Amino acid sequence: MRKVTYFLFASLLAGLLASAAMAQNPQPKPTPPDETGDEPTGVFEVRLPITVEKKKGKKREDRLVTGLSRSDFLVYEDGIPQDLTFFTDEKSNPPVYVGVLMDTSPSTAGKMRFSKEAAKNFIYSVVTLRKDLAAFMTFDHRVELREDFTDKLDELDKAVDDVKDTGSQTALYDAVWQFSDEKLRNAPGRRVIVIITDGDDTFSRAELSDAIDIAQRTETTIFGISTKEGFLGSVPGVDAGQIKDKGDKLLERLCEETGGKAFFTGDMLALERAFTEISKELKSQYIVTYRPNNQEYDGRVRKRQIEVRFRDKSLEDKYVIRTKKEYRAIKDSLR
Repeated sequence: MRKVTYFLFASLLAGLLASAAMAQNPQPKPTPPDETGDEPTGVFEVRLPITVEKKKGKKREDRLVTGLSRSDFLVYEDGIPQDLTFFTDEKSNPPVYVGVLMDTSPSTAGKMRFSKEAAKNFIYSVVTLRKDLAAFMTFDHRVELREDFTDKLDELDKAVDDVKDTGSQTALYDAVWQFSDEKLRNAPGRRVIVIITDGDDTFSRAELSDAIDIAQRTETTIFGISTKEGFLGSVPGVDAGQIKDKGDKLLERLCEETGGKAFFTGDMLALERAFTEISKELKSQYIVTYRPNNQEYDGRVRKRQIEVRFRDKSLEDKYVIRTKKEYRAIKDSLR
């Protein structure tokens, strides 16, 4: 009997020690899909949201170029021209599925009301009723989906208003990973994330490269709204032309490598301008789909280059094109 009792006690003790070790050690970061295995049947296609804008203009939102056609675009992958299989513009674009991810880490406590108003204002500006859908998620040391995709603005309003408390850390990359993987992977439209944050990631299991990778694989465009400027006097003033800090640069990279843009706002007026610009950009995007000439899932990063053939050749160097510049050729399940 003593041996049995000792064995049960030892087993229980070992289990408790193992649980404690798991609690102290971070879990492994998200793992991308298997890059090897049997080739899927059929072919795969790549869908690219593209923004074309003038280099100069009185207002940022007035720089957007509309009226281009399918024949105006040239797509290259690893230097090889690709044949376009589908094209849409502002008149025929599919609906937008946008996730608003709001930072609720400790540093946001003093500006929670501001961030909540920002989230609601953006949702109102971007959602076209009976077409576009929005979802709302918060992140601190937790990642919590507050409202799933809907076009019911009153339900989204309530979800934002119900946010009361802040958490202890900032898991920004985990939030991007989770929302892209779980909510946008099979969204039947254009996939967009808007992040409202004031700080660096301090808690994620995922890294910046993981967040960029999942966004590229799920064809998600990310826009960042930094509310840091104008609120914390110790932070370098981006609007004043000073050097961005590390967190600013990482947010900028996350957005640029997924075809979006980061905005560094100093006040409510600047914030409203950023919302207006994002909303107008989404409405004026071009969607180009092509079937890569290389159909192998070899796991390599493939570089893309987009060119626009303007009828007026003198205009060609006066425009910039923003889109995703690369992707990894791995198997993934996308609608």
